[in-house]
Order: sequence, then structure tokens, then C-alpha cells
Amino acid sequence: MIDKKILDEHNLTVEEYKRIVQLIGREPNITELGIFSLMWSEHCSYKSSKMHLKKLPVRGKNVIQGPGENAGIIDIGDGMAIVFKIESHNHPSFIEPYQGAATGAGGILRDIFTMGARPIALLDSLRFGPLSKPRNKTVMEGVISGIAGYGNSIGVPTVGGDVYFNGCYSLNPLVNVFCLGIAEKDKIFYAKAEGAGNLVLYVGSKTGRDGIHGATMASAEFGEDLEQKRPNVQVGDPFKEKLLLEACLEIMARDLVVGIQDMGAAGLTCSTTEMAAKSGSGMEIDLDLVPQREEGMTPYEIMLSESQERMLIVAKKNKVREVQEIFSKWDLDAVIIGHVSDGDRLKVKAGGETVVDIPVDAVVNLCPVYERESVIPSYMESATRLDPLPLMENYDQTFVKLLSSPTLADKEWVYRQYDHMVQVNTALLPGGDASILRLKNKKKALAVALDGNSLYSYLNPRTGGKIAVAEACRNLACVGARPVGVTNCLNFGNPEKPEIMWQFKEVIEGIAEACKTFDIPVTGGNVSFYNDTEGISIFPTPVLGVVGIIEDMNKALTPGFQEEESSVILLGENKDELGASEYIKHVFNMEKGRPPQIDLNKERQIHEFCLEAIALELIESAHDVSEGGLAVCLAECSFFSRQKIGFSLNLHDDIPPDALLFGETQSRIVVTAKDGNSKKLLELAEKRKVKATEMGKTGGDRMIISHLDKKIIDVSINEAHKAWKESIPEVFRMR
Repeated sequence: MIDKKILDEHNLTVEEYKRIVQLIGREPNITELGIFSLMWSEHCSYKSSKMHLKKLPVRGKNVIQGPGENAGIIDIGDGMAIVFKIESHNHPSFIEPYQGAATGAGGILRDIFTMGARPIALLDSLRFGPLSKPRNKTVMEGVISGIAGYGNSIGVPTVGGDVYFNGCYSLNPLVNVFCLGIAEKDKIFYAKAEGAGNLVLYVGSKTGRDGIHGATMASAEFGEDLEQKRPNVQVGDPFKEKLLLEACLEIMARDLVVGIQDMGAAGLTCSTTEMAAKSGSGMEIDLDLVPQREEGMTPYEIMLSESQERMLIVAKKNKVREVQEIFSKWDLDAVIIGHVSDGDRLKVKAGGETVVDIPVDAVVNLCPVYERESVIPSYMESATRLDPLPLMENYDQTFVKLLSSPTLADKEWVYRQYDHMVQVNTALLPGGDASILRLKNKKKALAVALDGNSLYSYLNPRTGGKIAVAEACRNLACVGARPVGVTNCLNFGNPEKPEIMWQFKEVIEGIAEACKTFDIPVTGGNVSFYNDTEGISIFPTPVLGVVGIIEDMNKALTPGFQEEESSVILLGENKDELGASEYIKHVFNMEKGRPPQIDLNKERQIHEFCLEAIALELIESAHDVSEGGLAVCLAECSFFSRQKIGFSLNLHDDIPPDALLFGETQSRIVVTAKDGNSKKLLELAEKRKVKATEMGKTGGDRMIISHLDKKIIDVSINEAHKAWKESIPEVFRMR
């Protein structure tokens, strides 16, 4: 008997249950109910976000595959395609940090190679609570170790990402993992189950009880029962995944596959129903044939398990033996568990009896879609009002303090734990504006950037969405890359709260507007709702992963100053904007004010000018101004230079010194040019109607900034670098 208590355990409403009964024409059994609970969960069905995601631009001249498959695909020319996606693994990473993060990396890797692409890079975007709390340190250590342990073991480099710290993540850290792969564009594989009579093979690791209800768990708020949810977290084996990757790519290369899908969220349930639904077919499987690593598993447990390193393959009958031989060579199971059938139903047997008989369309495509109520949060009026700040007496001290902020300080203590040089494609080490990846035997290269400022999105969600896209594209422009596609990971609180739904809708509007302005399609992504613990929601956190192409790898730039006596030039203009800045947060302990505004057309104009200047070889380095403002950007340019080159600048903007130094006004890039090129650069800027200002020169061992001929910062590089470098959590200092 299925009662309200059982429905609550499966995170289904009474109305949703009635809809299930109507769709299948009878009361479901417990296994069928479990299948619906997973596939109709927010995590799998996107029932609260689907109608809003339609606003995002998904088409483009180079798009081979947009949203709806395991990953997006863009044609990059020369018969090659890039396959990429970003996913979240937030809830599991809080309950079991190491395995939660590790399996997040494993899952996104499978999304890439299941489409026929070899993964060449991982990036991660991480959000933690303040490190003053021991629990946050423990979570952070586990997450970083999990990503490193999985990526390093499987042999895919982790080449970049970002790390932010904020109190809203103390009870709900965010772990977003991006993966990029390369494939031949005429050898792409999809999750389809075509051809009645074709056989269904289960390949990879054996099924256990780990991960049961993982997708359902990710579609609900956390309470005080975290320990009880540990069984919902999967356990990963990167060495097994390496074997699975090579075996899958080999059978694809030999054209032995009709369709293939990762058993990710919702496991066997997801792969069987989605593959059949996409092909308008049915599927019949026998659970007695499924390889199991635990005794006495029920049909419910087998269908709902999210054990890792597993795939479902549909192969032609005359190809099955060859598939099995290849998997056997890699020491992996490849077991026939069923076949593709006529009709539209998933039929599952166990012990000789039918335990599931449901229409796949009902499970995959007929989930209820909700238009949730939305209202402007009550905090907005007071949070965006910023009273006048006290005048700062010592900007040197403030500058050094800001450089030691955990969010702004050096992140080498994170990325040095990752193997970022395996596969020897990494052309720019982590820490720069964007990650650069060589394409072997090609002149062109790829660049990737992840960006998303949650405080901006909290105080103005639409602007936060725009800036997330704009900054990622700006980072690409700084290395000489033109953006070609974007994937997004949208992390929000409970969508059933009208304030959260308003944040989500506004962020989507901002992202859509920015993507249209930059003419980049959204090829897929992930929505992670219910990032709430004990009623406390995270800040809205859109993370945008943008991929670009560098036409000539030899012209790619880095952020560090290259030599002394170069002109330091600002592209864009400084404004009196201090709201939502790291300066306000770290110095005054406030998260208030209006975020910097953004004119997307001017932003794109700056990018185009930077790309033109790089192509003409007029500039030596480029670095975008973002969190921390102009002063922090300039310091990073010194830190990233080989000789730790200093600078001496004189600024004449008619704005207060604190806004000039630490305001986070958008659409700004700091570039350097040799004397012979600086004049040409400024003339070109005037011709292109781009504001460009020569601020001073590189050189020396100090960081000197004057305002209207009055020195306001004069700090030695050694002092500043020490503050920036040594803000390392104690747990990592011995490594």
C-alpha cells in the first residue's frame, strides 16, 4: 500500500502520484514508484526550471549538439569537435566530501566519453564557507582531495577553476566540475536505443547499494539527518573508470555501437528509459543478469542504484561478441541484460516475474512542469543601499589586507594538488585568466574559463547573470581566444520559495541577454536547486563555463608583465562603483550595495579590441579587472611576471581613491605594450572608439599608484606577494 509517508520518502506529492496512476492506468508497485521518483525529481526532470531555460539561445552555426544529450558539441573545424559540459555534485560533497567530489569528477568524465570524445581537461568551481570554521576546512580538504584523487588517477588534467568563500556556503558547499573532450565530428555517439531486437549490454563495474536515491536527495533541502544520507553518496573507482573509458572509445572507434549512455544520476533507471524514449522505442531487461557486488539486492535497489563506472550500450546482434571481447580485454563486465523492443514500454523482469511495466514517455517526457510563484526578496531594498564609507587613512595597509582575502589570495595551494600537465596539452598553468590547451599538430588552441560571482547575483540577479557570462568571455579575450560556446551550472536554493524562484528567473534573463550579445550558444548544463540546509539558502550562484578558440597559439598572452619600461594601459574606464565588492566585504565586513553595472555592447567592444590588438601583436600581456578591483589586478600582473616586475602609475580619474583602487567596475582590461607599440595601440583605440588610458610604466620592485600626482599606494612587491601567497589554510601548509 502506497501511502503519504511512502510518497514523502520518495519526494513525490499526492498530485504527482495521481498523475502517475493516470499515466500508467493503475497503481504503481514500489519499484515503479521508485523509478518515477528519480526521473520526476528536480535533479532529473528540471520541472521547475524547464520553462525558463527555454529563454537561453541554443542554436549557432557551429553547434552539432545542444541541450538534451549527455554534453554539448561544437564544430571547431579541421574535422574536429569539442564536447563539453559542467555539472554539480553539491549535496553529496557536503555529506561525504571526498567521495562526493570524486564521483562528481567521474560522472562528468563519463558524460564526455560516452559521446565518443576523449576527455582532455577538467576544471572545477568551488564554494566553501569561511575557513575559520573547522567543519568548512574539513569539507574543503575532502573536496579538493577527491577531485585530485579521481582526476590524477584517471589521467585527465585539472587545469583551472575558481574558489570562493562565503558564509552562505557553510552548510551547503558547491562543487561544480567542468570537462572538455575532443572528438572527430563524424564519429559522435548518442544515447539512443534503435532497432527492435538489438541487444542491450551492461558494461563496467558491478552494481551495489551505494547512491540509491541520490537524485532524489539532490532535489530536497537538507535537515539534521545528514548522517542518515551517507548511503545516498556513490563510491568512485578512478582506475576502473580509466578502463571503462578506453574500452568505450575502442568499441566506438570500431563502429560497434548503436547507442550508449552513462548510468549517472538515477543509474539503470535513467539510461534505460531515456535511451528508449529518445528513440521512440521500448526496452526489455532482466535484472537477474545484471552484475551485482552485493547479495540479496531487490529490483528496487538494482534499478535505483547509482553505483559508479557503469554504462548501458545498445549493439547490433552480430557485433555483440566483438564488444564483449574488447571489454574482457580491459577486464570489465559486458553482459547482455535485454533487448530493444517494439512499442514504448520499459519492461523489467526479476526472478522470472515482471516487476516493471511502464511507458517510457510517461517517465521521461510527461513529468509535470511547474510555473513557480516568484516575488522580489524582502532583503533587496536594504541590502542594496550603501551608506557613505569612512575615509581610508592607509591605503597601503588596506591593499595588503585585501590581497590576503581567501577569495582573492593565491590558489596554488589548491591546484598544486592536481596533475595539470598529464597528456601534455596544458599550455598555460592554472592561475591565469583562462586555461589554454594545445591541439596536437595544430596551429590553433582551445581556451576555457569558469566564472560566477554569487554576491553580485544576490544583490542583483540579472546583472549577476550578465557579468558571469561577460567575465568568462573577457578572460578568454585576455589570452587571445574568441568564445564559441557556453555551458552553465545554476546553483540555487529551494525553488518552491518565491524569492528563490525570482532570483532564478532574473539570472536566466541576464545570461540569455549576455549570450545573445556575445553570439554564443548555450550547449547544455545543469540546474542544482534545493541548496538549502535547515532553511538557509545559498546565494544564487550561476557558474558559466565558456570555451573559446585561439587561432594562433603562438600569439596567446599571459597576465604577467613581460619586461620593464613597458607602458601600462587600461582598456575601459574607471567608475565610482564600490557596491558588492571584496573591498566592502573584507575590509568593512558588509555584503551590501549595488553591484557594478554592465553595458554588454561596450563589454563586447573591449573584447574585440583586445583580440585585434593581440592579433596585430601590439600588446605583451593582458589581464582583466574583476574581484578586488584595479589595484588587485595590477598586483597580480606583477605576481604572474617571471621577475616579479613592479610598476609606477599616475591616475587622473575624478573619482574617490577607494573606488579607483578597489571598485569592481566591469569592462576593463589592463594591457602592456612596448614603447614602439603603445602609441599605435592608443591610435587604434581612438579609431575603434574604445577608451584606452596610459597609466604609467612597469619596472622596479615596488607597486606605486598615484592619484592626481599624490601617492596613495607604495608597497614593496615582496610584502604584497607574501600576503597574497601565504594566505594558505593550515591543513595544506605541510603539503
